[in-house]
Amino acid sequence: MNAIALKGRLIDRLPEVRGVYTEQFDLARLMWFKVGGPAEVAFEPADIDDLRYFMAECPRGVPLTVIGIGSNLLVRDGGIPGVVIRLGQGFGDIVIEDGTVSAGASAPAITVARAAQRSGLAGLEFLSGIPGSIGGALRMNAGAYEREMKDVVLRARAIDPAGVLNVLQIEALGYSYRHSDVPEDWIFVGADLRAAPGDAQRIAEKMSEIGAARTDTQPVRTQTGGSTFKNPPGQKAWELIDSAGCRALRHGGAQVSEQHCNFLINTGSATAADIEQLGETVRQRVRDACGVELEWEIRRIGTPAAGGTV
Repeated sequence: MNAIALKGRLIDRLPEVRGVYTEQFDLARLMWFKVGGPAEVAFEPADIDDLRYFMAECPRGVPLTVIGIGSNLLVRDGGIPGVVIRLGQGFGDIVIEDGTVSAGASAPAITVARAAQRSGLAGLEFLSGIPGSIGGALRMNAGAYEREMKDVVLRARAIDPAGVLNVLQIEALGYSYRHSDVPEDWIFVGADLRAAPGDAQRIAEKMSEIGAARTDTQPVRTQTGGSTFKNPPGQKAWELIDSAGCRALRHGGAQVSEQHCNFLINTGSATAADIEQLGETVRQRVRDACGVELEWEIRRIGTPAAGGTV
């Protein structure tokens, strides 16, 4: 009997929950890139209490990975060992009261922006330009169109590895450009966002302008993961990539977008390894041509396929 058989199935060692476990869950179908290997076990908790119980009772040493709606994320072809936690409908509520928008982590950012608009609340229009969920936006201090999460978050809620629900005021989030100081093993479950009274029609018009600008300048109808690299201080990543001669550069089935150089796209046959290797080639060419070290904005997780490289 081999070591894997002796170890047994991970799912048999996990606590009993009200949510759903799924072995060998196909992650590629959730990813915007449409690539990537399976989760050893996927867990969709029923609600916050279910997640808190799981975190408190999960055997120590089991790798835990949290994913959102699959944007700004690249899952490697070998998949993700351990448990992949995906927050579903139980974490998607949006409640508006006294100018504060309370949103669950799984609520898409654009849905939160639309809810605020319908209530005549301004200041959250930029969320309609963020291709992801509130949880992911909280984790990376996401931003678009000259605003970011640090400008609107009043407080956030996160569950730590012991299963404790923590309420974090804005100062505790330690926000900087596309970064939060909150430990990686804490799971954001929601936040209260600041908004201000405004004219619903004007808010809608501003959101329409943001939508049109995205369509005109970004490959939004392709299999992509959003902005690939962070903007270096005082510079634009796409300009550096373009000046390094990388526009439309290809590797396997992956390509640098001709429309916006800071987007990588799956032309239909790419593997995760193709996309990651293309990104590393772009980084090398920018380094050689411009002397600038681009930093990945897309989160890359999991293991390469057998015999592959990261």
